[in-house]
Amino acid sequence: MLTITDEEIKKNFSMKECLAAVKEAAKIYRSGNNRQPVRTAMNIDKHSGTMLYMPSYSEEVGYTAVKVVSVFPENRKRGMKSLQSKILLTDAETGEHVALMDASWLTVMRTGAITGVAAKYLARENARTCLVIGCGEQARGQISAVLEVRNLDTVYLYNPTRSKAESLKRYIHDELEYNGEVEIVEDPDEKAGDVDIIITATNSETPVFDGRLVKPGTHISGIGSFKPNMQEVDVNVLKKANKIMCDTFEGCMEEAGDFLIPMETGEFSEEDMDGELADLVLAIVPGRRNDDDITFFKSVGFAMADLVTAVEIYRVMKEL
Repeated sequence: MLTITDEEIKKNFSMKECLAAVKEAAKIYRSGNNRQPVRTAMNIDKHSGTMLYMPSYSEEVGYTAVKVVSVFPENRKRGMKSLQSKILLTDAETGEHVALMDASWLTVMRTGAITGVAAKYLARENARTCLVIGCGEQARGQISAVLEVRNLDTVYLYNPTRSKAESLKRYIHDELEYNGEVEIVEDPDEKAGDVDIIITATNSETPVFDGRLVKPGTHISGIGSFKPNMQEVDVNVLKKANKIMCDTFEGCMEEAGDFLIPMETGEFSEEDMDGELADLVLAIVPGRRNDDDITFFKSVGFAMADLVTAVEIYRVMKEL
């Protein structure tokens, strides 16, 4: 059994490859020859933590996987990562466990790639500015993916703890070799009405910017909140949006407070959603129609993206 570390994945698997894997995963998810139960979330109330369990199987790919994720925000005070994860990859023909891999960076990459694939269809072709709200580890994958699909001139960063925004700024310049402008803002509403793309990557239970400010032509991607009580994006975004897409309908109807909270108040309905990521990839639902559309994409993650990405990483590592 191969043991694959985060560092090995960072060194040998690119965001471009991950975007291709997630695109393929969206197609496989729709094919029907797979199993992907809605993930099980178990709260560890004593320590303000959450455990997530995500199994998946694809007949087409020929493997099964189970990802275990721990989200413990209090770890920051201990000098530890708040998100830790592993994936066990199994040959679906023999039941042999072929790889155990760190999945923290894999999760960052595939979450970013989900946003990137959606942005390819929903963001304006001439999008040049992006605001990232929340500058933790997930934001690194978000920026990396968006830079693969759009030629940005300026990236704005906001985080309540400025040091995290400064760390992300260094990462964008040094690791991603981005030559454009990166500016840290003191309030996300300073730029929410000016930028072409907004990405929220927080665990907030209340909206992190004023949706009334969003201008025509903006694409918004909400990827941080993953519980029914979390709401990064306010209902004004949903009301203004010309197109509302999600990674999977089943997952978002189970976990996405950005939808579920306004549904409880009667301000949003399932019928207001236009489709899933697979619908964009398979051209069942058209992407952006014109430069004035406001588009919103919500992702809570889906296990098939983990499985296909893990298989691709496994194949790359076997060849080394």
